[in-house]
Amino acid sequence: KLSINAFDYNCHLDLIKLLRQEGELVKLRRARQKMSELFPLTEEIWLDWLKDEIKMASEISEREKVYELFERAVKDYICPEIWLEYAQYSIGGIGQEGGIEKVRSIFERALTAVGLHVTKGTALWEAYREFENAILETAQPAPGSIPSPEQQQVLCSQLEKIHTLFRRQLGIPLLDMEASYAEYEEWSEEPIPETTIKNYKKALQQLEKCKPYEEALLGAETPKLAEYQAYIDFEMKAGDPARIQLIYERALAENCLVPDLWARYNQYLDRQLKVKELVLSAHDRAVRNCPWTVGLWIRYLLAMERHRVEHSIISEMFEKALNAGFIQATDYVEIWQAYLDYLRRRVDFTQDSSKELEELRSAFARAVEYLKQEVEERFSESGDPSCTIMQNWARVEARLCNNMQKARELWDNIMTKGNAKYANMWLEYYNLERAHGDTQHCRKALHRAVQCTSDYPEHVCEVLLTLERIEGTLEDWDAAVQKTENRLARVNEQRAKAAEKEAALAKQEEERAEQRKQARAEKKASKKAKKTRIGDKRKADEDDEGEWGQDEELPSKRHRGEGDGVLPEEDMEVETSMGLFGRSEKPDGPAIPKEKASTSRRDVPKVFHDSSKDKVTVFVSNLSYTMAEPEAKLRELFGSCGEVVEIRAVFNNKGTFRGYCYVQFREEEAARQALALDRTAVEGRPMFVSPCVDKNKNPDFKVFRYSTTLEKHKLFISGLPFSCTKEELEEVCKAHGNVKDIRLVTNRAGKPKGLAYVEYENEAQASQAVLKMDGLTVKDHVIKVMISNPPLRKLPERPEPGRASQPLAPRQIYGARGKGRTQLSMMPRALQRQSNPVAKAENGMVQNSPAASSDPPAEPKKMSNADFAKMLLKK
Repeated sequence: KLSINAFDYNCHLDLIKLLRQEGELVKLRRARQKMSELFPLTEEIWLDWLKDEIKMASEISEREKVYELFERAVKDYICPEIWLEYAQYSIGGIGQEGGIEKVRSIFERALTAVGLHVTKGTALWEAYREFENAILETAQPAPGSIPSPEQQQVLCSQLEKIHTLFRRQLGIPLLDMEASYAEYEEWSEEPIPETTIKNYKKALQQLEKCKPYEEALLGAETPKLAEYQAYIDFEMKAGDPARIQLIYERALAENCLVPDLWARYNQYLDRQLKVKELVLSAHDRAVRNCPWTVGLWIRYLLAMERHRVEHSIISEMFEKALNAGFIQATDYVEIWQAYLDYLRRRVDFTQDSSKELEELRSAFARAVEYLKQEVEERFSESGDPSCTIMQNWARVEARLCNNMQKARELWDNIMTKGNAKYANMWLEYYNLERAHGDTQHCRKALHRAVQCTSDYPEHVCEVLLTLERIEGTLEDWDAAVQKTENRLARVNEQRAKAAEKEAALAKQEEERAEQRKQARAEKKASKKAKKTRIGDKRKADEDDEGEWGQDEELPSKRHRGEGDGVLPEEDMEVETSMGLFGRSEKPDGPAIPKEKASTSRRDVPKVFHDSSKDKVTVFVSNLSYTMAEPEAKLRELFGSCGEVVEIRAVFNNKGTFRGYCYVQFREEEAARQALALDRTAVEGRPMFVSPCVDKNKNPDFKVFRYSTTLEKHKLFISGLPFSCTKEELEEVCKAHGNVKDIRLVTNRAGKPKGLAYVEYENEAQASQAVLKMDGLTVKDHVIKVMISNPPLRKLPERPEPGRASQPLAPRQIYGARGKGRTQLSMMPRALQRQSNPVAKAENGMVQNSPAASSDPPAEPKKMSNADFAKMLLKK
């Protein structure tokens, strides 16, 4: 697996674990070495590696290799345990030449790095004091002997070292510092100096301020980002650079895959500390932890230039950035722009030619080719549709190199890439020509612009006339006026034709709508007459009032029954026809309870919707049509939100529950709380709860809970087995990061569609999960995983004032992610015809192909119920 993808972090861990179990020490060392070259290693990995190497180090040369390994370990993260292990290991070499001074040097470096750690710093101070106390014991004279002056001087010097350590420690806010103070009182034969007591009390006060933040970290769950950020803000106000650096390092040790945290830390180091080794080390660790974040690479290149790193090293780092695997095409444009800016700053443009200038031109050419070949092949887009890199190249050639010929060639290339139709592109070129070229080329550019521009031709026409008014001759003015008049006349003619076509299409659609309306009216009249002939004894006035009066305030939809989706009313003719699908009405026979319910419903007076109570009312839909006593069921369900005033369930004229109702509360707050019950499962179906809004007064109102834009921290998974549960999917996903939420996509009946959205804590975890989960097998199903980027939910276009609207497509009632399984056409397959080719878009959405004809579909031939029955039953 690593030979295919060397950046698989978990695969490195698995290989190291297996090699360690098998005792393959040589291969184990090689595997750890490869992983450390790609990633900063965590504290646990380093400690395991160091302990294994310490066991094998017996010779002096081998001990030196362990020292080198410790030096690498302490650079990845600031970890008190590693520093403590390093100092204790160095004590084992105290017998070598300069051994004592080496131990002291390591302890001092450790105190500089983590001595201010409020919770773990005390252990390091105590280890350092124990070492110095051990040295003091060896310097003590033998019992009964009188120390020589040299021995006395050594003793005094050693005692002073221990005194100094106590005083330094007591001036720093650390946990259990009261015990350290008591130990110093007991150990010291002299009174503690007033200065030390003053510093100790000041440190105690500082500790009291830090304790709430330390306690918050202790009680918080991983990743503790909010708690660490509060702690960082506190230290920033105090302004101690060493403490600010330490709290940042502590936060990053637990959140090494959070790009924003690295960016804030590096910004602080760049602007405040400005220490070269410290700044470059932090930038290097940032890009090794989050290589997919282009902003971190750009900051690293700027920091290297700021600290005057060699050009060869900066170029090498840029090549690493190109291989980092960014997730957007625009990221590659940004990194190229940053590198080209750096190369431009190296050039001395007072010289006509130089090595740096040739390198800059070569880099511009390579950038254009790279975006065309590598990026466009991977993302199916260049990421630079406006050719900003070529524009910058042209500016450099024109302004800094006085080479307008090359700039014109570049702009010709830009215009051939589909930019000639935009007025702003022509005006950008015109401004460059105006500043560094000549009038003749300005005129030529504007004449081409007038001919080619399709978005704002009036604008470029005006600019051309302005140029000729100021600098042109009479012949130039006449030519410009004639050209602009001809062009604008053609544009107006095209616009008029387009308006006429729109008006004609709108008129055709109105005629079709009128025909459909008339056909529906005839169909209803036919059904009424047929019901009367087969035994419906209701009076005409009762029928009009009871059957159709209630429907005036209800949606114009009819339902098929439990588990089915919603169909337009004109699609229901087959279901209600005589004799088909077992739904024919019997003229004779005993009455059934449903008919009794129908009679009782007709007796209930019609209740009109009161729009003044919309704020305290919610609309509940997608309920089961066979739900018994929906009022009692929903009153019990919504009672926890607040006092329910009324539940108005909607029934059809036969007394059948239509699957939706209105729930009115006493307080507006209760209605807001009721919205949280959206998608709650009720009798096996997800209940939809939405605000009660009059669509006639608010036609643009649309309730949609989920984002339709790129979400880098969220994954879209397809190909899941329908039996996969939320818990099973979470078990698979949590191995690659902290999962915040999982949403299984279902149809209106609550049945899974094999799709899911998984939200991670941050984009880093989501990116890693894509690499590791795409192509994974779950219950014999190979799943596809990608970053969530659903297409925009297109709303029907509204006609502009004074202009006819486009013809509307036939209405389709689809779910949140396309056509649901329960929304199947009742037409036999033999009669189905695909009117428009479809193409599968990102994240499983189905959209009309752009190649589809813009003409409205032909009106299908209408068939009566008898014709349909003959066709269906024909052998």
